[in-house]
Amino acid sequence: MEHPQDLCQWIEPFLPKLEERSIVVVTSKVVSICEGRMVPQNSISKAALVAKEADRIIPNPEASDDRIILTYKNHLLIPSAGVDESNGNGQYILYPQYPFQSAQKLWSYLRKKRSLQSLGIVITDSRTTPLRWGVTGVALAWWGLDPVTSYIGKPDLFGHPLRVTKINVADALAVCAVFAMGESSEGTPLAIITDAPHVHFNEKPQSVEKLCVAPQEDLYRPLLKSLW
Repeated sequence: MEHPQDLCQWIEPFLPKLEERSIVVVTSKVVSICEGRMVPQNSISKAALVAKEADRIIPNPEASDDRIILTYKNHLLIPSAGVDESNGNGQYILYPQYPFQSAQKLWSYLRKKRSLQSLGIVITDSRTTPLRWGVTGVALAWWGLDPVTSYIGKPDLFGHPLRVTKINVADALAVCAVFAMGESSEGTPLAIITDAPHVHFNEKPQSVEKLCVAPQEDLYRPLLKSLW
């Protein structure tokens, strides 16, 4: 592991002027590097490292490439437990160990440094979607905003109350930002979102449970039986 660096001190000089209700989006790779969450690729095989990092592994005897393994990590179905070798310069980069603590620390620092009241922080990664090619953004952690906006009980266009509709705000913001930041050699690990609708800013403590559904209650639980 590398020596940790201060995330706030590293990021702040690269940020433009921030307006009220800005959302600062940071790729998880930057957070991981600042945490020192890197392992030399010549010190361990990726499969062994994934097995160490994953909360659960979904076996696939038909897989032809053992470098990509479907896993459950940090309440997400994610390839290879988030272990990433792209843009690592000979290092495997792991998921941040304390993403919510990092989000809270950056939020507190920037609010004070930039004299802001309403500010959001989102830490992102990329993930695949079943039955779809390509990757999209996903929120690993957030602070300063509600990750979900509920429409339950509100009327639709014809006055009928909605029964189950909620907006996944955190992941929606992550998708937009990751799309803008790119996935290859763009070298853009930060994005600023402004004027976003459906975002409720606050100072409440945040946790992954505010967004994630327990597997036993999930709509896709019949497909998740190999995990539990």
